[in-house]
Amino acid sequence: MTLDELETPAPVVDLARMERNLDGMAAYAASHDLALRPHIKTHKTPWLAAEQLRRGAVGVTCATPREAEVMSEVADDVLLAYPAVGAVRARRVAALPADIRLAVALDSVRAADDLADAAREAGRRVGVLVECDMGMRRVGVQTPEEAVALVRHVAGRRELEYAGITFYPGHIREAVNQQDDALTALNQRLGRTLDALKRAGLDPATVSGGSTPTALRTHEIAGVTEMRPGTYIFNDRTTAAIGACTLDECALTVLATVVSTAVPGQAVIDAGTKSLGREPIRTGDRSVPTGVARPDEGDGFGAVYGREDVIVRAMSEEHGLLDLSRSDWRPAVGDRVRIIPNHVCIVVHLFDMVHGIRGEAVESSWQVPARGRAAQADVLG
Repeated sequence: MTLDELETPAPVVDLARMERNLDGMAAYAASHDLALRPHIKTHKTPWLAAEQLRRGAVGVTCATPREAEVMSEVADDVLLAYPAVGAVRARRVAALPADIRLAVALDSVRAADDLADAAREAGRRVGVLVECDMGMRRVGVQTPEEAVALVRHVAGRRELEYAGITFYPGHIREAVNQQDDALTALNQRLGRTLDALKRAGLDPATVSGGSTPTALRTHEIAGVTEMRPGTYIFNDRTTAAIGACTLDECALTVLATVVSTAVPGQAVIDAGTKSLGREPIRTGDRSVPTGVARPDEGDGFGAVYGREDVIVRAMSEEHGLLDLSRSDWRPAVGDRVRIIPNHVCIVVHLFDMVHGIRGEAVESSWQVPARGRAAQADVLG
């Protein structure tokens, strides 16, 4: 099969680019003695998780019980980086195969107790990473003292194993070469937490952190033992905008067909919000590295691969409007284009199938079994 034979819209992955992305991150982690635990929210596919594990990843990171269930097919070490609050969710997590080393990130006594109760019912122990807020202001205990108190509570529940602490530096979205101040602040805040835990005799065996925007500077964060990038396997327009990758390292694009050129100055493709999502470019700094098309916030919802001056200006559910005002390119009805999405994780979540390509040849196709959440009845039978 070739690209011309695929029905559009369809996500396609340049396998050579993806393989270079995987190899590069694995080499970086190994060179800095960091455990690599990639977040599978980006690809949601056991085959790709297996490729990451084959390259030395110690395990995988998941966001939902569904992801953890699917990844248990290929991984024997799973971190659920989301608090399992509530008996229903906690029981579903505790029901994962008993031979999997399982850990859960959480930031409250309630979440710890729910998890402990479910673990007791399942007859197993579950590891816990206490989540600490290092500036993201989303989840995580706020002070070193709160971290110590929650660790003590976790350690006091015999069904739980205190495995360490975790944080997510998702607030650092400046260009990679302009992250110094943010990383300094993160180091100071993390250092206070680690000092408090040390004084309390609660040194964490694992300090898990990292994101794709900060991935290649993870070794500069003192005390970190494990990194959890996700987007790096495919990359996207936002990642390129901050210099965490180049456009040539964006492996996934959405293949689309031009379906109308009736309105002057634009072309309409068959990829709208249900194919590309509706997330604008988000960066923490308006400056852009040399050689990258300026991605101002609101500057479209994707760009045409090879013609990055043509952006998806607006969308409805099944229509994407290409803005031709900055280009002399004029596509014809029936032409095919590939769109670099702003946020690749959302795109994968929207499709049942992804296709791997080399040149114009479709070499492989795979389902995305960890997308969605699956009904509880489907899981429990």
